[in-house]
Amino acid sequence: MPFADILGHERIIEVFRRSIRCGKTSHSYVFEGSVGCGRRTTALALIQALFCPNADNDACGVCPSCRKVAGNNHADIHLIEPLPDKRDISIEQLREMQRELALRPYEAPRKACIIEPAERMSVNAANSLLKTLEEPPGNAIIILLTENADMLLPTIRSRCQLVRFSPLPPEHVRLLLERNGMESAAAALLAPMAEGSMQRAQELDNEELATRRETLLKHLSAINLGRIVTVFDAAEELAGNREEALETLDMLLSFCRDMIHLAAGCREIINTAIRPTLESLAAGVSLDRALRMASDVMDTRRAVQRNANVKLALDLLFMKMAASAT
Repeated sequence: MPFADILGHERIIEVFRRSIRCGKTSHSYVFEGSVGCGRRTTALALIQALFCPNADNDACGVCPSCRKVAGNNHADIHLIEPLPDKRDISIEQLREMQRELALRPYEAPRKACIIEPAERMSVNAANSLLKTLEEPPGNAIIILLTENADMLLPTIRSRCQLVRFSPLPPEHVRLLLERNGMESAAAALLAPMAEGSMQRAQELDNEELATRRETLLKHLSAINLGRIVTVFDAAEELAGNREEALETLDMLLSFCRDMIHLAAGCREIINTAIRPTLESLAAGVSLDRALRMASDVMDTRRAVQRNANVKLALDLLFMKMAASAT
């Protein structure tokens, strides 16, 4: 995938474009960011641009080299990850990589290696990598992908250029899901729940979430402190297990953010498929109350993550939300 097709990391892409144009790319990088935010896609796009014979500051996307990179079958790209039956990346894997990098490239101007997840290198493997990072053979480029650069050895971090990736905005997740063939309604439902990760978006159960969204909206419209049973019914039906509760709270938080926008007079929202319902809910609260509701949802999410009783946490949350709506 050329740089031109990547969404959500414009600043990073522009830096790489300038580096390629000037011939000043680093020989080693650490790409830090959550899984599914685009680290590997950007790493492959960088390698594709460096390998492409027609590139100025981006890959052409159509030459044999670009097609091989896109198809994950380029002979000069080496992916190092834990073996299927192992937790860590072993020193043997790093030594094999070093032997491969020492050979002349088959067809590209240089060899490339992606190590993911880099924090899973064993101590011996990480130490073995140090000399390679100091003197990459044959002008090779090495890219380490990690969720947290602080989990890498300081000596490795100091030898690499750090690039931090932010989670993808929900709108970009939605566009990418649609680009991958998902229906617009399904993409609009999953994108706010994905936490900026395409991988998480693809793992979510669309049909189950659609049902839960309708249940949540039904209860949000009905909860009333004057009829306390509506609060307890909402918590009872939506509690589920801890993971389901967290997904429900993420969904509710995305609703609250949209209500904040609407209460502030902004028409841009994420959950466009349920705009009329959200507009109706937002009409009954002030901006301050919408902000307080979002804060209460975040507090509840943290409590559930810390092992609070899910049912009791939701009882308290819905009582607070019902009070905010009065």
